[in-house]
Amino acid sequence: MQGLHLTADLSACNAPGALLCDLSRLRQLCLKLVEEAGLCAVGDRFHRFPDYAGQPGGVTGMILLAESHLALHTWPEQSAVTLDVYVCNFSKDNSEKAETLLQALIGHFDPRSFERHQIRRGASQALHWGDEQLNAHSRYGYQLGARLHSEQTPYQHIEVFESPQFGRLFRLDGDYMTSERDEFFYHEAMIHPAAIAIGAPRSALILGGGDGGSAEELLKYPSMQRVVIAELDEAVVRVARRFFTSVHRGALDDPRVKVCIGDGFAFVNQSKDLFDLVVLDLTDPDTPAQALYTEALFADIRKRLSPQGAMVLHTGAPLFKPDAVADLHAALRRQFKKVAPLGLYIPLYGSYWTMAVCSDTTDPRLCSSDTVKARLRDNRIEALSYYNPEIHSALFALPNYLKRLLQAKDEAPRQSTSSSPTSCRQARAA
Repeated sequence: MQGLHLTADLSACNAPGALLCDLSRLRQLCLKLVEEAGLCAVGDRFHRFPDYAGQPGGVTGMILLAESHLALHTWPEQSAVTLDVYVCNFSKDNSEKAETLLQALIGHFDPRSFERHQIRRGASQALHWGDEQLNAHSRYGYQLGARLHSEQTPYQHIEVFESPQFGRLFRLDGDYMTSERDEFFYHEAMIHPAAIAIGAPRSALILGGGDGGSAEELLKYPSMQRVVIAELDEAVVRVARRFFTSVHRGALDDPRVKVCIGDGFAFVNQSKDLFDLVVLDLTDPDTPAQALYTEALFADIRKRLSPQGAMVLHTGAPLFKPDAVADLHAALRRQFKKVAPLGLYIPLYGSYWTMAVCSDTTDPRLCSSDTVKARLRDNRIEALSYYNPEIHSALFALPNYLKRLLQAKDEAPRQSTSSSPTSCRQARAA
């Protein structure tokens, strides 16, 4: 039998507690979401358990679908919910409808954490390999399962796949962008070294970043009051909301976050606001993001930074595209007095990858492990998967070949026209 079986265990749900013990509301919600997902309900049965020891009873329910079934069970006393969706794919593929239904249910219960599992039965479980080209001489790839979404937008081709290695992963024009299981390598390295160096960032602008991963890391700082995401392609945000809850964790709909769809270059030119952090969370320079890797934009961003502000961006794979990496760093040094290169291996990208923190005042290389530890504690940032006080310094410890590469096309840094630079220790504290 060909089919897709999805289950999810939701914990610490933020949905109103009354919903978890209200049979009528749960039934209506489930029927509504089944219809919106394009599935056909042919019958249902819901039962509410009696109250026990002063605690309201939960609800168990099932909707019989023409395609198979939806089942759920609630534990109000634990703010927990289990979900079970199965669809038959014998005559046609209902996988995307099942995914839509499960994600909608998870969104309504709004769990702080959840575990999700799936079983594919029959021919639909076939796997294939998805390759990506690093340069003219090198390719790498991963085994892919079902393609959950495919869409050609005015700017790029968007795909979402299941994969045995990374869970769900996101591709643009055939290039891997992010995945459920390794996104923390990229997003934590992109955000925390610069944010910790600033100390207590209050505002941030993200150019790109429509998957919400960078915004989610920024919102971990209690000082953060405003995050603006300027994303060119509305479909990226829409697809992320639907398929990558585990990456953005609700950040795209947080009241502190404003999503602006449109050209990032124009947004920077038109903006009069200052930001503590400007994050270029973009695709590579040889994509529709090409106009955002120019010195003209870097110069405009520099004007939009607060006195301790910094710009962060990824700069590519130095082993596979050395000239592009060297040229980009040289351009950054012509615009900023302090350019701090950092590097790490990112599994999904198949390579050692570089980034840079750029500022006229703040230098994250001056932050000691003790300073990083104290600022993580002061900001109540815990349970990160990659970044920690020891990693902070290690990120800026560059291998010799990279040092030589970045010095090969070095140019004199811009001369200071302001007061003396600000070290990590002098940066604004909470």
